[in-house]
This record gives sequence, C-alpha cells and structure tokens, in this order.
Amino acid sequence: MISFKTVETAGPLRVVQVGAGGMGKAWIRTLQANDDVELVGIVDLNLGAARAAVEEFGLSVALGTSVSEVAAATGAHAVVNVTVPAAHHPVNVEAMFAGLPVLCEKPVAPTVAEGLSLAAAAEVSGQLLMISQSRRYFHGLTQLKALTAELGDIGVVTTEFFKAPHFGGFREEMAHVLLVDMAIHQFDAVRFLLDQDPVSVYCEEFNPSWSWYDGAAAATAVFQLSGGARYVYTGSWCADGLETSWNGSWRVNGAGGSAAWDGAGVPAAELSSGVSSAAPVSHEEEIGGALAEFVSALRSGDVPSGEVHSNVLSLAMVEAAVQSASSGQRVLIDDVVEDAYRVAVTSERRADVRAALGSWGSGRARVGEQTSVPVQSV
Repeated sequence: MISFKTVETAGPLRVVQVGAGGMGKAWIRTLQANDDVELVGIVDLNLGAARAAVEEFGLSVALGTSVSEVAAATGAHAVVNVTVPAAHHPVNVEAMFAGLPVLCEKPVAPTVAEGLSLAAAAEVSGQLLMISQSRRYFHGLTQLKALTAELGDIGVVTTEFFKAPHFGGFREEMAHVLLVDMAIHQFDAVRFLLDQDPVSVYCEEFNPSWSWYDGAAAATAVFQLSGGARYVYTGSWCADGLETSWNGSWRVNGAGGSAAWDGAGVPAAELSSGVSSAAPVSHEEEIGGALAEFVSALRSGDVPSGEVHSNVLSLAMVEAAVQSASSGQRVLIDDVVEDAYRVAVTSERRADVRAALGSWGSGRARVGEQTSVPVQSV
C-alpha cells in the first residue's frame, strides 16, 4: 500500500524551492501563478543565483543553502526540487526526513537504483515524493487518453519524434543523448496513456553522419507492455525539416479503430462506428499541472500519477533501452529493476532505508503500486 502524510493546515501550501537556475525561474513563475501555494524560501548552493532570482521576481522570501534549515525557519509544508538530476537523491532525502513532501523535477534520479532508494525513503519518512512528468499534463494527451479508451483492446502505439535543437554544452557531449535526456517524456506518457507497465524492450540507436552530437542522437525502441500492446518509439535530435512537436506525433490502433495526435493540436479518432471527437479539457498544463496534482494529493491523500513507486518504471524504460542498444539484445524490464534493487540494498547508507528495501524481497514487488491509504495528517 502506498501511503503518505496529508497536509490539513488551512491556507496556501507554504513551499520552499530548491534550485534557482533556468528551470528554477519557470517554477517560480508557476508557483506565483497558483493561489493554493505560497513560495516562502529559495535554497541554492549558489546564493548569488538565489539573490538574483529574488531581485528579478520581486520576492520577499528566505534564502539559504540548506533545505531543512530554510524550511524550519519559514514553517514550510512542502519542497519543490528543481536541482540537477545528480542532486535529486540527497535533496529529496534531506527534505523527506525533515518532514516535508517533495515535488521533484524528472528524472527521479540518475539511476533506477537511486530511484528505488528514494521510494524506500518515502516509505520510511511517510512523505509523498512525486516526480513532475510535466508532459502528462498537456490537454492533447488527456484527450488522446479518453479517445484511446474508446478503441477497445490496443494493439500498437507509435510515437515519432523528430527535432533538431542545437543546445551546445553538456547535451552535445552526452552518451545516449536522445534516450537519456528526452525519450523518458514519451516513455512515461505511454504508460499514462494506456495504464500499462513496460515488460521488455528491443532498441537500436545510432548517430547520423551529419549529427552535431557526440553520442547517439537517433533511436528506435519497441516495448512490450503489460496489457499486450506494443509501443514503437522512433526519434532523432538531428532531424532538420518537417519537425514534430516536442511531444512527438502519436498514433494508437485498437480493435475498434485508431486515434492520432500531432502533439500540439486536438487529437481525433476514427472508430468502426464512426468518427469520434475529443471533448475539451481545462486542467493546468505542463509543470502547472504537476503542481496542481501535488497540492491536491497532499490535501486529499489520493496517489498522484507521478508518485515515486510508479515513476521509477519510466526511468527503468530508459535504462532498459540503453542496455538493449548497447547489447543488441531484448531486455526485460524486471531484470533491470531487480539488478537495480540489489545495488540499492547493498549501497544504501541509511540503516532504516536499507531495512525497508530489504523488507520488499524484490524491487518489482513495490515498483508500480498505486493504492493509497493516507496516514497521519499534519
């Protein structure tokens, strides 16, 4: 059972944000636009960046380099973690064991092993750890999910992703750059779309001759999903001309027809019974949608879609795809999770978290669980 402490204190949720860089500024704007939260502190190892953000946005908040200290000084209820992936694990652990739920930018951690450690830390601390998979909240994907439900048994889902960004810097030097830095968005979205978990993957990646990336900038992956569907992802980050949206171009085929979404507009479906139109939706999009679901979860106790136990499987899809591309073999997702579980147990430094991990018996026994029973409120 997934359980976490809810927040019943009246008034807006008091939030400390960790990270004041480029993405941190986007989160500041999002927090300012949501009346259900109040930004009360900013934490960054670079206090100059934090002060610059305070000046730019005209904020009156506490500043510091320690999330637990700033949270205690401000009476914070929750943390938004916008640090680089390598810092996700230490920041999340510090926050949760200081009694604070966390909304963390994707990925949950650099490795599945660290993600499993964080899931166990959430259990021990009793705090919600939710990962912001912001692309789940696009209106078009919500509408595509509703249309997909009309198609009956699903056979094949495809995503084509073709963009040509010139980032410069670390991305152009990364190994497996498309799979590691971008594909998790689409891999996670198909889990949301079908409510199915990944079973296996066969993946090939390569680097086109004209690529400006050091690592492989193109890949095709074929996933088997738990309901029997196949998910085929094909993408390139050096694809000039006729580019897709950042969400990619989607097609879903089922027993009762097909649905399609270009990643930007309104999806449509053709059923054996006729054309079906997507009903309008009005929820917040992107990181605003993640924030709204986080706040709602802390008030209601309902498990959000990005809860850490489930989200680890999205990262496992990436690790499995990289392993498959490197080995030339089909890779089972359970094997990736169990290998990571053994690493997590042996490398865990906190005795209480290590004991929690050991009590699972296996990684897959806990990953993906969605049932919620809220416990002690604060």
